Amino acid sequence: MRVNFSGKKWIIILLHAVCWIVIFSLPFFLRVTYKNDNKPPQPDDKAMQYFYFFSSIVWIMLFYINAYLFLPLLVRTKKIWLFIVLEIVGLTIVYYSHMVYFNLFITQMQFKASNFFIYNISTYLFILAGSTAYYMVLERQNAARLAQERQTVNLKTELLFLRSQVSPHFMFNVLNNMVALARKKSDLLEPSLLKLSSLMRYMLYETDEEKVQLEKEIEYIQSYIDLQQQRFGKNVKVCANFHNPIGGNEIEPMLLIPFVENAFKHGTGIIEDAQIKIELKVEGGILQFIVSNRYNDISNNSKDRNSGIGLNNVTRRLNLLYGNNHTLLINDKDGWFTVSLQINLH
Repeated sequence: MRVNFSGKKWIIILLHAVCWIVIFSLPFFLRVTYKNDNKPPQPDDKAMQYFYFFSSIVWIMLFYINAYLFLPLLVRTKKIWLFIVLEIVGLTIVYYSHMVYFNLFITQMQFKASNFFIYNISTYLFILAGSTAYYMVLERQNAARLAQERQTVNLKTELLFLRSQVSPHFMFNVLNNMVALARKKSDLLEPSLLKLSSLMRYMLYETDEEKVQLEKEIEYIQSYIDLQQQRFGKNVKVCANFHNPIGGNEIEPMLLIPFVENAFKHGTGIIEDAQIKIELKVEGGILQFIVSNRYNDISNNSKDRNSGIGLNNVTRRLNLLYGNNHTLLINDKDGWFTVSLQINLH
């Protein structure tokens, strides 16, 4: 069984040592408290004290052998008979260690098997129960740690998957723009390709980071808007206002662009007076991002069938990344579709 002390191994060792000292010192405290006779020390008292210290070390070793070897083996093999045999072997080792000590250092007293079991069976049961409880606590801690690690890995994997979904969706739209410009043999193709190159550079080299500077995300969005405006020209009126005070604000990359993509997808086409409004500002560490677009129910019905990941993707990412530190409101009223996002960046 693998034990993780989380970088504080010495604290755990010290805590264990203190616990054992307290446990095995109790008999001495009780002896001092309840001893009423004034008999002089027996000749073998010192040897008996050394024996008690030696016996305590043996019991402690049995405790950890049981917790780290016998019990894990029982859990792995499910063989209760093997566990019983091992426990008998452990108790036998304790028995012979006591016998050897008596024969070598306490010659005034005869070692008796009956006395060993009478005086030590309660200690053995205490060690067995304590090591079992200790093992169960360790197993529970390890299970909780592994569950947390799995959750963290799953979240990271899901975030990477969701982010990877954004990029192909965006690239599909941009490449369609390039095709349209090429067919028109427009002079805007070259600057559009340069903007696309800039966007791809951002996607390749910046989005691998967990967070990026908000300024870079704004530049990315602005370049996307420019490419879309080149595609639609005067057919769509776009009003974009970005107010980002200098303050080192950071945000998850590719988090805001799906809202803008959604506005261009559903705010263009057979729509009278097509308009898209985008506003971003940061006040007191709170980002406010509002995207609005006019829409047409008839044209949007066909688009919804092929809407892809869209807002469901970014909603999932927001829940994973910011939890209760964000508010997302979606409003559909009077021919306007509005998404209002508020994020606590700190």
